Amino acid sequence: MTTKAAHYLQQLDVARCEGNWDALPELIRKVRKHAPDRACLALTAETEHAIAIATSKQNSVPRPSTAVSAKELEASAQVPKLLEAIDAESTHVENKFQAQVCTGWLHWVVGEYNLAAIRLPKTLEPEFTQIDSFDNSSEWTKVCALKSAYLRANCLIRANQRGDALDIFEGALPPLSSTLANKPLGKQLRYWSELFLTEFSMNVSQAFEEGEKKLEDPSCLSSYRVWAKYWEGTTGQLLQGGYGFSGSVPRRRVWYDYYSALSSIIEEDLQFPTGNAPVSAESNAKSRLRVELKKVEAAYETLLLSETQFPRADEERGEVESFIHVVMRNWAIMAGRSWKEQDLGPGGRENLSRGVLDILYRTATKTYHSTAILRHLFTIHLAVAEFDLAFKAFDSYLDIVTKGKARVEKTGHDELNLDSDAQFLETVAQCITALCRYGDRAAAEKARDLGKELEVWVGKFSAPQPNRSIPDAISETGNGNLANSYQDVPSSVLSFAWQAIGMAQAQWSRMTYDSDARTEIQANAIRSLKRSLSPQYGCSSDTRSLFALSLLLAERRELSTAIEVVKAALMMNKPPPEERGVLSGAYLHERLLIPLWHLLALVMSARQDYVTAARFCEGALEQFKDPVILFGTSDLKDHFRSEHLNESEAKGERVHPPGLVDEMDDFERESILEVKMTQLSLVEMMEGPDVAVNASYELLSLFSRLFGSVETPSSMKPQKSIMPLPPKSSASTLRSIKGTIFGSRSEKRGRRPSFSRMGNNVNEKTSDGAQDRPLTMQTTTSALTTTPSIQITGENGLTPASAFRSRSSHGKRSESTRRGNSLRKRESSKKRAVSASGGPRRPTLVDGDAFFTPAEDPGSPGPGGEQAYDFFTFSSKRQASTVSIPPPIRSLSFLSTGGASNGGMSDASGGIAGATQLLPTTLLPVIQFSKEHDKRRRTTILIKVWLMIAGFYRRANMLNDCREAIGEAQKYTSLLEKEVSKDPSGDVSIAHSGWAGYKSVEQLHGDCWAELGKLALLKEQPYTARADFEAALTHFPDHPDAIIGLSKILLDLYSEKLLPDPAVQPLHLPGTSITSATTGVSLEKIEKPTSSGMSTTLPSGPLGLGGGIKPGEEHANNSKAVPSRPGLPPGDPRRNVLDMLNQSSPLSPQQQQTSASGVTFGGPGEAHLPPPYKAKSIPVVDRLAARDRAYGLLSGLTKLGAGWNHAEAWFALARAHEESGQEDKAKDVLWWCVELEEGTGVRGWGCVGCGGYVL
Repeated sequence: MTTKAAHYLQQLDVARCEGNWDALPELIRKVRKHAPDRACLALTAETEHAIAIATSKQNSVPRPSTAVSAKELEASAQVPKLLEAIDAESTHVENKFQAQVCTGWLHWVVGEYNLAAIRLPKTLEPEFTQIDSFDNSSEWTKVCALKSAYLRANCLIRANQRGDALDIFEGALPPLSSTLANKPLGKQLRYWSELFLTEFSMNVSQAFEEGEKKLEDPSCLSSYRVWAKYWEGTTGQLLQGGYGFSGSVPRRRVWYDYYSALSSIIEEDLQFPTGNAPVSAESNAKSRLRVELKKVEAAYETLLLSETQFPRADEERGEVESFIHVVMRNWAIMAGRSWKEQDLGPGGRENLSRGVLDILYRTATKTYHSTAILRHLFTIHLAVAEFDLAFKAFDSYLDIVTKGKARVEKTGHDELNLDSDAQFLETVAQCITALCRYGDRAAAEKARDLGKELEVWVGKFSAPQPNRSIPDAISETGNGNLANSYQDVPSSVLSFAWQAIGMAQAQWSRMTYDSDARTEIQANAIRSLKRSLSPQYGCSSDTRSLFALSLLLAERRELSTAIEVVKAALMMNKPPPEERGVLSGAYLHERLLIPLWHLLALVMSARQDYVTAARFCEGALEQFKDPVILFGTSDLKDHFRSEHLNESEAKGERVHPPGLVDEMDDFERESILEVKMTQLSLVEMMEGPDVAVNASYELLSLFSRLFGSVETPSSMKPQKSIMPLPPKSSASTLRSIKGTIFGSRSEKRGRRPSFSRMGNNVNEKTSDGAQDRPLTMQTTTSALTTTPSIQITGENGLTPASAFRSRSSHGKRSESTRRGNSLRKRESSKKRAVSASGGPRRPTLVDGDAFFTPAEDPGSPGPGGEQAYDFFTFSSKRQASTVSIPPPIRSLSFLSTGGASNGGMSDASGGIAGATQLLPTTLLPVIQFSKEHDKRRRTTILIKVWLMIAGFYRRANMLNDCREAIGEAQKYTSLLEKEVSKDPSGDVSIAHSGWAGYKSVEQLHGDCWAELGKLALLKEQPYTARADFEAALTHFPDHPDAIIGLSKILLDLYSEKLLPDPAVQPLHLPGTSITSATTGVSLEKIEKPTSSGMSTTLPSGPLGLGGGIKPGEEHANNSKAVPSRPGLPPGDPRRNVLDMLNQSSPLSPQQQQTSASGVTFGGPGEAHLPPPYKAKSIPVVDRLAARDRAYGLLSGLTKLGAGWNHAEAWFALARAHEESGQEDKAKDVLWWCVELEEGTGVRGWGCVGCGGYVL
């Protein structure tokens, strides 16, 4: 072959690859002249030129038929020539192969598809046996191979043989994939590659829709992945949209199908397909899937937004909203509980949500008032804890939808851009739920208003009666629009709407100041929640509705009904894995039941069945079977592993497997901590505050495991360690966390030691003086390394002191635990004691109503039994263990025993007792709070823990330790105040905790000062306590404990049970005894000055506003006497005010005459007030002011949501009525106190569910 021939052959190949058809005729002539042996190549190129020219004309001129006319191509004359040339060609294999493909292409172009399928090469392998490899062939040969595969597959698809066509596509995919790796690509190779991949991808999508192809196939995404690889090979070019060729689908359609396939894999939780998978640095399958999804999502979004114009008034953008729907579906799954933080890459859920938020705002520029985008903006802003923006988006959504619904109702014409009724009701219900869950009083008021509107809207979609079909209901209503609207609203949405209405009403009943309307609001809430559980909606086993209803019933002291509702929720079967869906995380069923177990324990404690209550607290954790599942490991060395896992791995440290608590949010962790706090309250009730003090270390250890250490900036760190540890004298003996939270099976099978009263064995003296109390923790040994002490127990596993304590504490409640007064009927607690029985349990009748009592386990004590019951499975294991053995699961069969209550829920609970639990289908998103918010909330929880421990110390008369614990709480409160003051967002302040805040800094200061006031009362320092309570009210005016404590002191001042504080401080002289009942000062030791106008003996009775008069002095001249007012000159108007107050004194006539010391009170002839240092009583005006202030404080507290069911507040108010002479009101209030006390648990109901009704 000559050089010219080779040159022209190369130019001909380049012209064909680049589609330069105009240059082909001249090149064909030169090849025939200089390379006559390449006749087959020349004829093939000539035919290809004719086909290209004919098809280009067809694309420019519309024709009724897609095929080119055979006459135009002279196919009848050209085909025999090609066949003859093919037979004659034996030297150049590639030329022969190109001719065969050209022949089949000619038949295909003229519409002879059967002949085309026959003429085209069947496979590539036989044709390339004489070539080293396909990669070494010329570029035009590769184009012909790709063209052959596409044409053969297209012929099969036209013959309805999609399966065989897909096999051809898949067979040609590997050589194409390797070809695309070589850069750059010719124009014709890119054209036929795109044509091939488009046809392949569209047929794969149809096969998915028709069920011919499954996503479980490892190569199900191969076509899409090669499509993405094809566009990656277009270096230097932007991602092109539009149409690849005439008659094809838009390029973005392939991207959308690719994106939909990936979304389906995520939604169905399938295995990651490995066929032609892109190279990724991620090793996790879910992470690789997420990376691939985001790349495809970005490509499709770019094409969609660049090719979509802003709509006119009569247009809609359905494709944009469909894309948003898929994006939100993927986000709901990946940001849910089934995906872990490590699966989501850097930034985790927050970064994922921020990306979706950007997509929503970009797509909003291509739509006009899209209700779908506004609805999703509300959800995503809520997920990233931007509550203000979320509710602003909801307000816009609500305004647009309500106006649109009004237009539809008026005109009768549907609006395509408007959300459906089901979506609208569901969104409003979600907003109400979020307001109740994370908002304050203003949010509760807004939820109440939305609930009223939602109730009106839901009333339009009343379900048809039983045994009636929807068409029958339509025909009878006569309102086709209304009935047809009902068909669009699923029953589950209606149930969710009634649930939200009930929660809004229940939340408002806590916040309202109208005490008279509170009962009616609660009754309406109960009716709404019961309606959401109606069988007609099919949601009778909704856990969220059952929890809200049972909590509300417990607050209303309908304990029997509350027990039945909680029992119905706990007895439901766990849903099978296939019904849980991808939105539910691991052990979601058990995690949802933790607040229900906690509530049931509190209800049983209100029944004074403390043993059963402790067992229910135990059940909240035992339902996870193995403690390692919940906590990861019994070794707490790494504490909060979810934050330190990567750091530990980077440092080469040993990392223990994480537990469920590392996947939970702070609200779920707080629920576990609240269960522990209730357990310790039960310990205090049954074993005494000394034992609760001993177990306080467990509470701090559990907090450390759940939340980690509360770190503070270096400039704000206190001198002591930030790691929460008890004070140096906090616990009697180190209780190993492995023996308490992580109980072992061996301990359950063996003897069960209870809490021990170590104070009976060892006495320890503090620096302030000798004091008998339980053995405290050693001050020189670390809390994490101290060896547990060995105790000798009896046959029943108890020390003699603890056995006596357990026997004596079951019958009544501790006086110290009740904060000063207990109005319970002591006899009723004995009637409600749990008894052992070998037969089946029956309902127990108490106060005329029936409630169930759980059966005892084997070995449990009965009346007079030998073995003491282990009331606290985790916390009763007091010996140390080095290996945590999972505890056995106690049978919950006792939940099915007992009769139905008289509370009106027997029908509802009976229908769902054996049903499968219905997990909440419409969950609020998992909210990602900022690190600052999490830190503030965790610090607040830690302050609450320290104050609870301080209460244990105080009631155990360990006053120094109590002061240290309060000091720890005050230290963290001060640090929190500094952080809040530096918050740049402005969402939180000292007086406002912000969204999802537990308590404000002012409230925390109030808690600390109130606890100091109680401590001062115990120290018999009432005036110090008064100052502390006043300080608490200065920070938080509605603080319940401070109001109650201060009111009691004020009433003591009024009744003169409390002597005045001395105006002159005592002199501490050596050798003198300084003691006093109130201040430690003996007034008798101070010399009393005398005067000629007053007796040397100071009066012991009330002085009022009068001064002292000599004994025996007549009062006949009182009308002539001019009373002396020290400091008030004659004519001062304040003298008249004092005279009026003196005349209106409530003292009796006997009191107004003469006191025991001969001092006259009241009357116009009163003498001087004594100097302050001489007074032993309080003036009447001060006493009246104290009484009236106490009444005002208590009256306001009992109208608030925090005090309407507070027994101690009502008891103090009854005393105020009694002191005012209103005996009838006092009796009514006391009876109300008795009723409240009979339905009060060991802790307030607000500790369940983190303070709200939303589960």
